[in-house]
Amino acid sequence: MAISTVQNDSAASLISSLNAKTSAKEASATSEMSDRFLKLLVTQLQNQDPMNPMENAELTTQLAQMSTVEGVNKLNATLDGLVAQFRSNQVMQGAALVGHQVLAEGDGLTLNAVGAAGGIDLAGTADSVKVNIFDANGAAVRTVDLGAQQAGLVRFVWDGLNTSGESQAEGEYRFRVEAKAGGETVATTNYGLGNVLSVSLNDSDMEVEVAGLGARGFDQIRQIF
Repeated sequence: MAISTVQNDSAASLISSLNAKTSAKEASATSEMSDRFLKLLVTQLQNQDPMNPMENAELTTQLAQMSTVEGVNKLNATLDGLVAQFRSNQVMQGAALVGHQVLAEGDGLTLNAVGAAGGIDLAGTADSVKVNIFDANGAAVRTVDLGAQQAGLVRFVWDGLNTSGESQAEGEYRFRVEAKAGGETVATTNYGLGNVLSVSLNDSDMEVEVAGLGARGFDQIRQIF
């Protein structure tokens, strides 16, 4: 798919640029810290009391401290490199999602010629599960009764008809779920089905732009089709 190729190339270029800038910055910081330490040590040696010079043990201790600092900085640089590589892999994997359909967290329903589909994650077994569908203005359109359901992911399909059996216009709708067990509310997480439009990199994670749902993190995607 041409779109996926463009996304992959852009993602690889972005990560390469970020990694180069990060490595240069870390190298500069480490070099600056070492220079400061050496200047301080040389100044201390030049200005020490001739009657009470620094002992070998003290000098050895300070050199060891410097070595420890450099070692920690190198370890941090290695860890940062691993994190950057992990994020690079995330970008490449995310770019491969473009054009695919995903079941992602949200309450959006996209109605087309064959209907609309969504999902519900039930925190526990429910003896009654109802999906209430609303149009863009918030007006009630239809209630889909799913009956009793076990805990876990439950998928549903709306045929696009309202309560009177009339076909509704294609477009974006919203849904809310009522799940009960013995009269008590069962916690739910709603999932909408939509096409992946793009992926983007933020400060802490990758985001996927899903049609009808908006930006979603990888941890909010339940299934990929």
